[in-house]
Amino acid sequence: MRAETGFDPSGEEQPLEADRTDTTLGLFAEYGLTDRLTLQLKADWQQGEDAFVDYEGRGPVEIGATWQVWRDDHNAVSLYGGYAQAGEGRNAGYASPGVGEYDWEARASAGRSFGGAGARWGMDQSFVELQIARRLRDGLPDETRVDATLGGRIGGQWLVMGQAFGGAADGGARWLSLEASVVRDMGGWSIQAGWRQTVAGRETAIAHGPVVAIWRRF
Repeated sequence: MRAETGFDPSGEEQPLEADRTDTTLGLFAEYGLTDRLTLQLKADWQQGEDAFVDYEGRGPVEIGATWQVWRDDHNAVSLYGGYAQAGEGRNAGYASPGVGEYDWEARASAGRSFGGAGARWGMDQSFVELQIARRLRDGLPDETRVDATLGGRIGGQWLVMGQAFGGAADGGARWLSLEASVVRDMGGWSIQAGWRQTVAGRETAIAHGPVVAIWRRF
């Protein structure tokens, strides 16, 4: 991700003192313990620079569990609880590297699939998901986050998605990023490619850049 400008405390776009770059290599894994309980692990390695610092090191490591509260043929509701240990990288996009100690997160998710209803948009299947989270942080302001995803399958092997990632730190930074991506399934593997862009906020960099992911199902 690269940024040449940022949003000031009033939400106006201003040039940064120097360009900012952030590169992240992440690991995300899920394992189903039961039909309704899933263990989740997230970790990453980060490298970047801005006008004040060059950094490289481990980002936050998070472990948590998702419990599927309810589902039927088209709808699902789940709850997530997790703990994250901060690292030497950016533990929050608006903070300096290494700032922060540990976090607790509670998240609620609700999703709906539309089966063949997506055919009206040229899609075989479509879905929508909304997530709301509260993150309690030690060494950083507590945060409220809202994430949304709209996606659809085309031809059985292609998935297109539009995603929004928004959040607010108590008494400080705000951010909203949009991402568009395409996923290609190849047996047990999937490859995802997309682009993410910050579109609104306060006290946060206006970052943009590619997102690439490789998924493996076991």
